[in-house]
Amino acid sequence: MEKVVCVTGGSGAIASWLVHLLLDRGYTVHATVRNLNDEAETKHLKALDGASERLRLFQMELLHYDSVLEAMRGCAGVFHIASPCIVDEVQDPQKDLLDPAVKGTVNVLTAAKEAGVRRVVVTSSITAIVPSPNWPGDVPKKEECWTDVEFCKEKALWYPLSKTLAEKAAWDLAKESEWDVVVVNPGMVLGPVIAPRLNASMLMLLHLLQGSDETYENIFMGSVHFKDVALAHILVYENKSAVGRHLCAEAISHFGDFAAQVGELYPEYNVPKMQRDTQPGLLRVKDASTKLMDLGLQFTPIEEIIKDAVEDLKKKGFLA
Repeated sequence: MEKVVCVTGGSGAIASWLVHLLLDRGYTVHATVRNLNDEAETKHLKALDGASERLRLFQMELLHYDSVLEAMRGCAGVFHIASPCIVDEVQDPQKDLLDPAVKGTVNVLTAAKEAGVRRVVVTSSITAIVPSPNWPGDVPKKEECWTDVEFCKEKALWYPLSKTLAEKAAWDLAKESEWDVVVVNPGMVLGPVIAPRLNASMLMLLHLLQGSDETYENIFMGSVHFKDVALAHILVYENKSAVGRHLCAEAISHFGDFAAQVGELYPEYNVPKMQRDTQPGLLRVKDASTKLMDLGLQFTPIEEIIKDAVEDLKKKGFLA
């Protein structure tokens, strides 16, 4: 049982990488998808090395408790990644984002406890750390910093709100029941995509390369490679000394820094020139994710992250 774990949202961009690395390490994985009959959710997972022997797929709906519980039976650990990710216009924030994120997290943790799971790793986000406009300007925004819920409501920043409320719900439940929960807060996750659909971060990069001058100053805090995020989840799961939140980014930087680096590496594309100081109050920090680095994670440098991501966009036909 120690080597049997559940990954919710298993078909997604981060989760697919996690399933890949878990199978490589000899784990048996219960991966959840929304539709077992949809090859866009299942085909790439079934093609992973070790999948035929140690991957079981479960159809799960976050708001249907019985389906959540079924996927977790017999598991020692759970990686809760499933959560809607909509960063553009949201039609119904409560239905489309907030309920699945918050109520879904409560269902996952409750089911994990009922199933006898020993440790739950929750995938939160840097967007549960920023935007935080009232944070002291001379203090780096790290694990101690939380996104300002009222600011998100005022600015209609529904995705950061959903991630923040979901993580707070996880911590409230963990404290109430003395439950073993640990959290990873990834930044903008980029690199080769195993899943057939691009994640929101890769779409942001694609739009930047296509000339979009939209800034992401409210939610950008740094980038990280898919493989590093997946490894971060495994490290905090396997190391019982890992507690609390874990910022997961190559560095803390401004979106203007990121755009400039993309433009320097790929001058042939129409990357707009932006002000470097796009995010007042966000202090740049080179080695910000010290908790994960102390666990042995060596972050991929930003240049390599960008190159791996852009080359994957080219390979998949999104860029000429």
